[in-house]
Amino acid sequence: MTLPAFSRISIGMAAATLFVGLSPTLQAQDFIKGERPQQRGYSLAVITEGGKTVWLAGQTATADDSGKSLAGDFEGQVRQIFKLLNATLQKAGGKLSDMVQMTVFITDVRYGDRLTEIRREIFGDNFPGSALITITALANPDAKIEIQGYAVIGSK
Repeated sequence: MTLPAFSRISIGMAAATLFVGLSPTLQAQDFIKGERPQQRGYSLAVITEGGKTVWLAGQTATADDSGKSLAGDFEGQVRQIFKLLNATLQKAGGKLSDMVQMTVFITDVRYGDRLTEIRREIFGDNFPGSALITITALANPDAKIEIQGYAVIGSK
């Protein structure tokens, strides 16, 4: 039974290799942009080739590095989360700009505009792809936002 599964995987990998071989040479990360996504601080798609994929667990931040509570501070939580994500990526040999996709959970839709401003500040003009989901609560009642994502480090 393992042989047919191996064969399907091999065929799929061969097809993907042929497809990639026919595609044009890409930069480390190519960003497919659109007017609305650029305004909202995300890319329609981020294209990478090669590299190491890092799957980032969801992060919340209800305290800063010194232990000071960030319970009522949405902006402080966002900045601390990006700091934590960057630290995790550094341990994997990368940096925050290696993120290609993120899923953001917020507890109040009114936080969306402020999140966009901070994300534009942090990522400049090349944003990861993103989904923004409004939820009623996170596991920690003091958390107003959680971010998870994916990064590709050392892509060609």
